[in-house]
Amino acid sequence: MFDQGDLEGIREERERWEAETLEPVLDAHGERQDRFATVSNHEVDRLYTPEDIADLDFEEDLGFPGEPPYTRGPYPTMYRGRTWTMRQFAGFGTAEETNERFHYLIDEGQTGLSTAFDMPSLMGIDSDHPMSEGEVGKEGVAVDTLRDMEILFDGIDIGEVSTSFTINPSAPVIYAMYIALADQQGVPREEVRGTLQNDMLKEFIAQKEWVIPPRPSLDIVTDTIEFAVEETPKFHPVSISGYHIREAGSTAAQEAAFTLADGFAYVEDCLERGLDVDEFAPLLSFFFNSHNSIFEEIAKFRAARRIYARVMEDWYGAEKDESKRMKFHTQTAGQSLTAQQPLNNIVRVTIQALAGVLGGTQSLHTNSFDEALALPSEKAVRVALRTQQIIAEESGAADIVDPMGGSFAIEKLTNEMEAEIMAYIEEIKEKGDGSVRDGVLEGIDQGYFQREIQESSYEYQQRVERGEEVVVGVNEYTIEEDTSPDILHIDETTRDRQLERLEEVKEERDDEEVDATLEALSEAIEADENVMPYVVDAVKAYATMGEIMQVFEDHHGAYREELSPV
Repeated sequence: MFDQGDLEGIREERERWEAETLEPVLDAHGERQDRFATVSNHEVDRLYTPEDIADLDFEEDLGFPGEPPYTRGPYPTMYRGRTWTMRQFAGFGTAEETNERFHYLIDEGQTGLSTAFDMPSLMGIDSDHPMSEGEVGKEGVAVDTLRDMEILFDGIDIGEVSTSFTINPSAPVIYAMYIALADQQGVPREEVRGTLQNDMLKEFIAQKEWVIPPRPSLDIVTDTIEFAVEETPKFHPVSISGYHIREAGSTAAQEAAFTLADGFAYVEDCLERGLDVDEFAPLLSFFFNSHNSIFEEIAKFRAARRIYARVMEDWYGAEKDESKRMKFHTQTAGQSLTAQQPLNNIVRVTIQALAGVLGGTQSLHTNSFDEALALPSEKAVRVALRTQQIIAEESGAADIVDPMGGSFAIEKLTNEMEAEIMAYIEEIKEKGDGSVRDGVLEGIDQGYFQREIQESSYEYQQRVERGEEVVVGVNEYTIEEDTSPDILHIDETTRDRQLERLEEVKEERDDEEVDATLEALSEAIEADENVMPYVVDAVKAYATMGEIMQVFEDHHGAYREELSPV
């Protein structure tokens, strides 16, 4: 990018600056600390110059927004065309209560819905299961049958709104319910928009919610992708998620590397199924964390896009631009929130959200300041949403496409991030003898991912304990405070009301029809058919979440009862 003569002149000038200007100041005053590093403990230099990016090829490494390798953004106008989707996570109690929160958020200007489910729903069991005791509606909304989904979206035209569903082992059932709801509302399936998390590989790596073993779990994810290509081409059937990997304690590079590896594993499984990469790849979406080190996060997002574009073309033969264009959702870092001085979290979230925007995210969730204490209150949710709106409307951050592009520091950090991410991906590929998918599965079996994350998490916590990593309000700038502020409380009658509705549905439905649909699903699994059409039929008959997931368990084993997949 730079003339060698110019670089030599810059090098000479830097040496002069260091001797004449910098050294006297260092001798007299020093710096705040001996070493400066990101949250991931990636060391950063004092100063960056063109020398640091002397080997950067503008066309190959940067290019222009909306063109490969998409380093500068997936779309040419980015937020000058329209802002990112503001998608606040919401869900608690019964479907009625969450429906009310949905309407509140829409009225406040939210542009997309994002659904949180309670633990029983996440684990594919019904509210009346003994394991559900004390968990119904506590950390998300309880959904047992299609009846709950009907209430959840009462008064909401799903043909007009894009909805995200954060659910994994039982994701196919929720997907089927949403399709059934679209059929009820008369919305053509090809017009249904939204995203299903449905990332089971990430579950075995980090979040640890599963029902059946890794291999059949992967098969079902591929079923949903295959079904979406044919039936819901505007709906993303999987959101390959680094968020939970980062929340478990990984570094930024590990988050991006393990997430991309999971994505490539799904690509390879779809290709083995016989799907055309240019048909299914445009439906893949990603989900990243945004942490406190703003420049590291921006570099991570840019590097991930560049790697994805190159790998999809070079390794998997993608030809369409849409197949190489990484699109991702971002959520601010829950792990960074503190129960101490919770209003400080507003500042943290703002920095993290700004990093997501400067890094080119397609949708964004901003955490609420009280989430280290409880589910977010309406006041806290409004502040979180207003944070996004202020960034979009007042900061100017949305007015320039890739405003950090060309920064010596950002481009150097992007290159370093790319190299570190690719080193991990190559290591995983080697574990699978040339297959990323097999390498991911082998890594899960060996506990490789868990060890890598645990070591990074432990190292970070050690730095916090030693005071090398400052957490404002926790290990520095502490105060005596009331640690019991007003928080959201879940009505203790939630479980009773949910069980009443579940019982009503069971009494009203046609049990013979339910049994027939469940038997058809069992036969489809046995015949190795795509399960999605049969799950849709089952939810339309008002089979419960637990009844449907039990069929999968019967065929693949009760893996949810094991403590660890390793």
